[in-house]
Amino acid sequence: MAKKKITREKIINAFLFCAFDKSAGATSLADIADYLEIKKASLYNHFESKEEMYSATLEYCRDFLAETKFLPDSLVTERTFTTYKIEEVFSTLIKNYIHIYEAEPLFQIYVFIHTEQYFNKTASEIVDVERAKMEYSVSQVLLAYCNQKKKELSTVEVDCAVRWYSSCLMNQIDQYIMHKKEIVRQNPECGAGSLFALPTDEDALNRIFTLSENYLKNLF
Repeated sequence: MAKKKITREKIINAFLFCAFDKSAGATSLADIADYLEIKKASLYNHFESKEEMYSATLEYCRDFLAETKFLPDSLVTERTFTTYKIEEVFSTLIKNYIHIYEAEPLFQIYVFIHTEQYFNKTASEIVDVERAKMEYSVSQVLLAYCNQKKKELSTVEVDCAVRWYSSCLMNQIDQYIMHKKEIVRQNPECGAGSLFALPTDEDALNRIFTLSENYLKNLF
């Protein structure tokens, strides 16, 4: 029987999947080895300890998340989105953003980072970076509408709106992903990468759209 080729990335992803089900603290090296169907001793060829693996997983998540964006670069450059209603633009951006995090491995990465932020400084800093990216994207959309004189907001009003809207949106997305996580944990056969993967919860998504639309209508 051919020996399995195990890489650091495969081990990190196994750690993420095990932590998704049991939490990072409760996940043992034996759990990870079982998941990979290898001997526990083989893990030491890549990591000296679980602590080193944990740190490497945080770095992996940080680098992976660095590639995700709420507002695509193409839209920032073209600014063609201002031809549509601002409520429609944000609904589309929210839907696309949530779809990104419903896929593996970002589903597991999101859960890992947003859970570990309460126990680990690095994880907390990663979440802060994601929040800053969200605020930047929201500001770019609002300013684009203001600059074209489609909406009248002062600099102070834009800054306040960006912070409140981003905070509310991240909270809603967090609730959405964590709720879906619990459903998957209780029904592992419907995991994100399985044949019977759960579809997007359209009702929950529509509730987020409604909150977003109401806020924007009140803002303008």
